Amino acid sequence: MAVALALLAAVAFAAGTVLQQRGTLRTPAGEDDARFLTQILHEPAWLAGALLQAFGWILQAAALNRGALLVVQALTTLSLVIALPLGARLTDQQVGHREVVGALSVVLGIVLFLSVGTPEGGATRPSAAAWWTAGIGAAAVTAALAAFGRSRRGAARAALFGTAAGVAFALQAAVTKVFVGELGHGVGGLLSTWSTYGLIVTALAGFVLQQSALKTGVLAPAMAASNASTLAFSVVFGIRIFDESLAHGSGRATAAWVGLGLAMLGVIRLASAHAPVDRTVSG
Repeated sequence: MAVALALLAAVAFAAGTVLQQRGTLRTPAGEDDARFLTQILHEPAWLAGALLQAFGWILQAAALNRGALLVVQALTTLSLVIALPLGARLTDQQVGHREVVGALSVVLGIVLFLSVGTPEGGATRPSAAAWWTAGIGAAAVTAALAAFGRSRRGAARAALFGTAAGVAFALQAAVTKVFVGELGHGVGGLLSTWSTYGLIVTALAGFVLQQSALKTGVLAPAMAASNASTLAFSVVFGIRIFDESLAHGSGRATAAWVGLGLAMLGVIRLASAHAPVDRTVSG
């Protein structure tokens, strides 16, 4: 069930991201003008994308409640592959040989990682020290990447902002895994648990950074960098926070890491994609 929910979440995330990019590209404010973050609220395409993203998060949360963080996050990374043809249709993205090879590498890598690694869940109540370490580390990396991103343009800007968003999303997914366990405690319980506020902060940070990446007009680097860092940091958080592990014996763990590396190489290849000649979206 967790696998099916994660795959459905990937589809929702892919469609939602492409529609959100279509909306951001139609706003009059430029990349360095923060007013575009309010202008997108008047774009029907962006609003439709936001609804799909919210639906994707619900599916992801349900998957995280049933499966390991490593498994769910690896499968939702496939949203990048699903988004490419949608981006070619809706925002005139270039999908050529480089993009196809990168997408195939992502798919094969994730299939190998999941089939031989068989990630397993560990702790259900991680220690406070583990959360503090993860939170401070993620905040520092996110802030540094965002600072570098503001001084860049085009694909480099998209990749840096996308990477920063991915770190925030990885921490958000980890917090979500705890948050869903608090849903049965009522409104009072939700307001008294740290996971509610951690979820809000990470979601807002990821939102601003992702929209800034999409505003560049270059979908593949924005999504590839976001998905790559989300997957990489989810692996770190899954192991360090939840004590999740990969299968041992007969080189299976090694093969799993090779698969993860192959997927990462695929997203790096996609991150070097070129921007559309005309980034203005009409209609």
